[in-house]
Amino acid sequence: MSHHPDESFNHCENEHFQTVLNRSLESPARRRLLRGGFGLSALPSLSKLAPIPLLAGGLNSESKAAQTTLTLGFNAVDKSLLDDVILAPGYSYRVLHATGDRLKSSVSPYSNTGSETDDWSNRVGDHHDGMDIFYVDASGKFSTTDTGTVVLAMNHESSADAHFLHPTGQTSNGITGEKFDQFASVGQTWNLGTRPELEAIKEINHHGVSIVELTKTGTTWGYKLDSPFNRRVNPNTTVNITGPAAHLAALKSFMVTKWDPTGSKSRGTLNNCGHGKTPWGTYLACEENWAVYFAMPKNANPVDAKTVTSRARYGVARAPLAVTAKFSQTQGWHTVVPAVAADADKFSRWNVSAVGATAADDFRNEPNTFGFNVEIDPLNPTSIPAKRAAMGRFAHEAAVCGIPKIGSPLAFYMGCDSRNEYIYKFVSTANWDAADVGGGMSAGDKYLNEGKLYVAKFNDDGSGSWLEMNISNPAISGYATYAFANQADVLVNARLAADALGATKMDRPEWGALNYKTGEIYFALTNNNATNRTPTTVNAANPRAFTDPDGNKGSGNPNGHIIRFKETDSASTATSVRWDIFLFGSEEDHPADVNLSGLTAKNSFSSPDGLWFSKATGICWIQTDDSAFTDETNCMLLAAVPGAVGDGKKVTVTNTMMVANVPVTATKETFIGAALGEAN
Repeated sequence: MSHHPDESFNHCENEHFQTVLNRSLESPARRRLLRGGFGLSALPSLSKLAPIPLLAGGLNSESKAAQTTLTLGFNAVDKSLLDDVILAPGYSYRVLHATGDRLKSSVSPYSNTGSETDDWSNRVGDHHDGMDIFYVDASGKFSTTDTGTVVLAMNHESSADAHFLHPTGQTSNGITGEKFDQFASVGQTWNLGTRPELEAIKEINHHGVSIVELTKTGTTWGYKLDSPFNRRVNPNTTVNITGPAAHLAALKSFMVTKWDPTGSKSRGTLNNCGHGKTPWGTYLACEENWAVYFAMPKNANPVDAKTVTSRARYGVARAPLAVTAKFSQTQGWHTVVPAVAADADKFSRWNVSAVGATAADDFRNEPNTFGFNVEIDPLNPTSIPAKRAAMGRFAHEAAVCGIPKIGSPLAFYMGCDSRNEYIYKFVSTANWDAADVGGGMSAGDKYLNEGKLYVAKFNDDGSGSWLEMNISNPAISGYATYAFANQADVLVNARLAADALGATKMDRPEWGALNYKTGEIYFALTNNNATNRTPTTVNAANPRAFTDPDGNKGSGNPNGHIIRFKETDSASTATSVRWDIFLFGSEEDHPADVNLSGLTAKNSFSSPDGLWFSKATGICWIQTDDSAFTDETNCMLLAAVPGAVGDGKKVTVTNTMMVANVPVTATKETFIGAALGEAN
């Protein structure tokens, strides 16, 4: 199945930031064995390391003095199409853990042939994504300093390569292996049939989060087999539903299912992409493209009109399938007939039609239990994870905490990673108290259950505002498209509430990151296609619309960019910001109005995705997830020396693009950050 569905589910009239160019599905290929027998399926995503220059332009003296002391300390490497990790001279890599690696010695070693007959609940999951490490002190609690004991939490995002888990690939009604993959890759239809139980449970359980203890021998890191910290949080793990006390009962009414008629708990976490780390030492697993796993079988009972509207906005199945079903819309887990009848709801939960008389008799509400930030305490294996509903329900990608200030609320910044979606902010009601470091899930209850949820609006003059998402706002309470019942409804249907407020549609916001030196927030806006981005539909924060000079890698803005913003007075509770564009992705031979950051052959890049700042050096690390530059290079890891919002200048961009076979030209002013030139 496609990592990102191609269809846009945001059809409101809010202004666009950019429209997303769908991330293409990687061609099927068996997982390679590399370096000492370790398997690693994602090596191409880290196959280039290069420094990035910032844009030419003026710097204020303070930011210039701060930046000129920073150097990257290594030389750029060339582009590469090799299936390997290419690093600068003097650097090497080693696989820490890989898909299928066991967490307990009682589980057989991974065969890499798909022959495993266990349920995958004690193996490392697939499609590694967001991750973080946690130091453990002598009492077993989180430490902010290196104690010598480290626990790693790792997200597992997609099932696009689920066929690798089975000896002959996925099977359904006689379609198996490569033939199944061929149907899937081109979006053809296939007779859904009945999926085998073992295949489905392995696919379900390889999603979620892996938690392992790391050990170091000399200079070599590895994970510790049989550590008491080792565990999986997967789609079958019991999870608490949490939220604001005043609205919790109403929230639970949205979560009622046959499995828990009270709506107090749900099962597991799904399709976790970017992540967050809390100041008190817990992990936030962000549920991203969860919507496409659900199905309504042929002749299924329909759901009510309001649910149809909600599902349409999130991309959840809202009508019965035909005799055939597109692979991109379901894995067919709902078709399984288990050997043990008591296991039936592990599979029937993915059928979201109105089978019973009420929501307590079926799983029509199951999609409402996904789309949240899921808090996990990696250092307490007996703790129950929690879905933090106060932070909103959407396709979460990253949950970045601003700089904690004692006595002030905490702010978490979040992207919704789908076409034309939004950037959000959650501000805690509770003020930060450093005594809560190591407080685990209790601290999470304190800071993440009560607060205000906002969505961003960016203006053409470089200003922006945070719009509070509250049922008391007439724009929400009187919204014609969807009748919100209460504040719980606003949180569960946050996308619709953001539509009602007129938030700015973004170019699929992926990872966010905090610049610890300035307190500013950065977001990767991955790319755009020509459907909604033309020279006449650009805006200041999304100023480019062009045709790729190569002629076969898309038009619109296929290379993406990175935006950054600064809160007024650097306050977590601010409702206004200043923004500019930090970097534009581009090929080095694009014209100046496309290659606005002046990238060269040593640092050209496309489709920024992962972002991270080093606390020690202030360097910004950028990962790409690209389909527009694949004729020249695999995806890359790059490094940049950042400045600060407002250190650059205003420029006028001239855009020329073929629209309906007619050349269209238009100009747009925008704000771009300053540069120091290439760093080495």
